[in-house]
Amino acid sequence: MNDHFALTLVGYLALAFSSIIVLGFFYVIVLYFVDINQHKHTIRHNYPVVGRFRYVFEHLGTFFRQYFFALDREELPFNRAIRSWVYRAAKKDKLSNAFGSSNDLSKTNLPIFLNSPYPVLDEEQKPSLPPLIGPHCSAPYQPSSFFNISGMSFGALSKAAVLSLSSGAAKAGCWMNTGEGGLSPYHLEGKCDLVFQIGTARYGVRHADGSLNKERLLELDAMANIKMFEIKLSQGAKPGKGGILPADKVSAEIAMIRGIEQGQASVSPNRQPDIHNDEELLSFIAELKLLLSKPVGIKFVLGEAQWIDGLCEKISRGPQTHSPDFFTIDGAEGGTGAAPQALMDFVGLPLRYSLPLVRAAVDKYKLQEQIRIIASGKLISPSSVAWALASGADYCTSARGFMFSLGCIQAMQCHQNTCPTGITTQDEKLQKGLNPTLKSTRVANYHDNLVSNVEVIAHSCGQSCASELNNSNIGVINTNDNFSHTNLINHVSS
Repeated sequence: MNDHFALTLVGYLALAFSSIIVLGFFYVIVLYFVDINQHKHTIRHNYPVVGRFRYVFEHLGTFFRQYFFALDREELPFNRAIRSWVYRAAKKDKLSNAFGSSNDLSKTNLPIFLNSPYPVLDEEQKPSLPPLIGPHCSAPYQPSSFFNISGMSFGALSKAAVLSLSSGAAKAGCWMNTGEGGLSPYHLEGKCDLVFQIGTARYGVRHADGSLNKERLLELDAMANIKMFEIKLSQGAKPGKGGILPADKVSAEIAMIRGIEQGQASVSPNRQPDIHNDEELLSFIAELKLLLSKPVGIKFVLGEAQWIDGLCEKISRGPQTHSPDFFTIDGAEGGTGAAPQALMDFVGLPLRYSLPLVRAAVDKYKLQEQIRIIASGKLISPSSVAWALASGADYCTSARGFMFSLGCIQAMQCHQNTCPTGITTQDEKLQKGLNPTLKSTRVANYHDNLVSNVEVIAHSCGQSCASELNNSNIGVINTNDNFSHTNLINHVSS
């Protein structure tokens, strides 16, 4: 009986296998005639069927390079060594390495921290207390951490990702920026401090015609979780172009929050529509500050270096109550948003150049007490954050660092709604593997480990806390093997 069953099973398997071979053969024949008779793709016409493998290899090449061919320190935008550090920090794995640095310390323009011959002892250390933001506001904000979550919108991120980040921020004691997509229930559910971003399309605070809804702004101002308002002028991924959310990501919920139509691409203007110059910008800031009780600042990518000097000069001549409370400087290397490659690669100053210029302008016009500087742009490692603080930033924010803490694998599919980790997709099936309870803990772990390591760098440099890092603590080895002090944030993500 058993032998008969076995023979029958083998027969069926043989038949199935033969059928697959026959069907596969006919399928290949069909593909051959399709390819040979089309003229849209030259490779497929000249090499029918076989030419199709080119597209398969082209697609898989990104992943093969990431895992098999790229060295630990050479992949872009973030190499394996840095990503691995974030993953380990988020999981509370060991963060120490053995047998020396894998970073090439012989390369030119290498930034270094200048350790003190007398580093700070444990009993001499003190906690970092970042400065108050908006001292002239009726409700100023005293953040707990110098390292916070940068702007990422609900829509660009999934609800599971937003909830994980907001819950993780609450555990870590840092703030989370809403991004330009408006305030979602998942921001509030996490119970963290929030910075509400007023994007160029005014999503979440707009009337049907796109004009600013001041009544809604007042409602947000009354919410305890919202601590500041940020006017977005531009962002690192695409200075000179507004946000882009593909139509297949605009669900009914996202459309309602943003105040737009479901299923249509959400494309923001490339600037604040009613702001044409510095005077109108400062007038808009003054209007919001008279309306709201909480700090109001601006986010920008610096391009024309003289612009920031001129803006600070105008601010210095006006009343303190009308000036912005903070500048968020996004470097051109920032890049969570989908963007045209020309803008992503070639427009705007990298943070290593723009941060010192902004710091110099703020200091020149003696605005240090009324304007805080927030640095953003590829700041995901302890060395990059420490370098930014030493170069003049009061605070640092990161988007992609916290995405890695959620499990991002740098699959480069953020704009296609096919993110395999469920972070940047509205596909419910892909979101199922992203557990907010687990991931929020990893967000907090990453934050805490990064802050702790920045403090270690500060202590090594002779400073009692990270907030005391300054330009005297950093230097660079230039192309002639000469050493000099510098305030360039160069290669800090290596």
